[in-house]
Amino acid sequence: MSQFSRRQFLERSLTTAAGLSVVGAAQALPSEKKKASANERVNIAVIGVNGRGLGHVNGYLEHPLANLVAICDVDENAIGRAMALGMKSDKKLKYYSDIRQMLEDSTIDAVSIATPNHWHALASIWSMQAGKDVYVEKPVSHNVHEGRVMVEASRKLNKICQTGTQVRSMKGSIEAIEYIHSGKIGTVTLARGLCYKRRKSIGRKSDTATPKGVHYDLWQGPAPERAFNPNRFHYEWHWNWAYGNGDLGNQGIHQMDVARWALNKHTFPNSVVSLGGRFGYVDDGNTPNTLVSVFDYGDAELIFEVRGLETAPLNGAMVGNIIYGTEGYVVFTGYDTALAFDNSHNKVQEFKGGGDHYGNFLEAVKSRNRKAQRADILEGHLSSALCHLGNISYHLGKPQHSTSKVEGFEGGEASMETYNRFQTHLANNGVNLNEVTFTVGPKLKIDGRHESFGGNREANQHLFREYRAPYVVPAKI
Repeated sequence: MSQFSRRQFLERSLTTAAGLSVVGAAQALPSEKKKASANERVNIAVIGVNGRGLGHVNGYLEHPLANLVAICDVDENAIGRAMALGMKSDKKLKYYSDIRQMLEDSTIDAVSIATPNHWHALASIWSMQAGKDVYVEKPVSHNVHEGRVMVEASRKLNKICQTGTQVRSMKGSIEAIEYIHSGKIGTVTLARGLCYKRRKSIGRKSDTATPKGVHYDLWQGPAPERAFNPNRFHYEWHWNWAYGNGDLGNQGIHQMDVARWALNKHTFPNSVVSLGGRFGYVDDGNTPNTLVSVFDYGDAELIFEVRGLETAPLNGAMVGNIIYGTEGYVVFTGYDTALAFDNSHNKVQEFKGGGDHYGNFLEAVKSRNRKAQRADILEGHLSSALCHLGNISYHLGKPQHSTSKVEGFEGGEASMETYNRFQTHLANNGVNLNEVTFTVGPKLKIDGRHESFGGNREANQHLFREYRAPYVVPAKI
């Protein structure tokens, strides 16, 4: 493989910028098999080793098909644990602070990306352009357009690109989906995704000088330039739109993916509408901690609920899914467990069992069989796009006081029931419904063929973002 120089990166990015149009569950243990020979293993590097990325390091160090050779992180203060794990496994890992330098290393076959969301697309595309296969964490993109370009890169460059939605590799979930698709609960009319995950206030913090050892320009990458703030850095970036996608695109993407998987939908929905807000505290976060999004597929609905305040489970699920059919329903209570019920609420079957998502990626890399992947980039794009679409309706929303009527939710029995529980949930957490306002988004019609909102220019502007050169996601591959 030819080396891909930093100069080439800069030239390609700047050329693209000039022509750009406005257009947690733990990973399952690896399967038990003997360590492959050095020539049979995939030389891999992990990009981003703080938090989730440390799980990537552990996963590949232990995997018989992987040979972890390098790590890349813009924060030199965050690499200690990853380097120590390498030494414990008798590996002296190479360290890079700049992804562009790392991608010049022709000994690396594949990369595994666990950066903040705003870097997912660019890191993946650069890596595929440099001849590497890619495993990228969820959501695969920061906006809708990025996901489609990632699919295009995978196809045109003939690279494996796997999405980090590991539920797709879990035996229990696979069998539950097969049960649903086989018609055991009849015709599926509604898929509900639940992200009932307590999120406490992150407080207020002032901008500060960038900590020593942090390559902050690289960290900001495609995002607008801003002063350093710890509440926009490690993990807390999730709650800032410039870098993250709120809990709908953080934890929620897993359950969104299961909901779409259960519905067996491989296109965009017909419409989306969202409402919510950030309730219970005032802090530096600007994404909603409470959100309801309704997606209409014509013959079925997908309703997603985010709850960051204290809440009780729904039908036994907190972070999971409920799939409703005409003859029963299935409750996903975890990443690898699900229960099937009849319409009289009698349990009729249980599904459980884990899997090896990293292994699925590595096998696909070795076989060059894109169809062997459990979570190909196209699946990741379609599910991530749903999160983005829900957030776009919220972005375009207007304040509205509590009422029995809310535009976009009226006329739908399941959506109105969800809205009523939304209000009850807030009241149970001490939110005065007579004083607060919700952000109620418009019901947006979607042109699935073009992955846009048709002639709605205001909504279409949220399908993209402006990039800071040279960190530019190309318009096309």
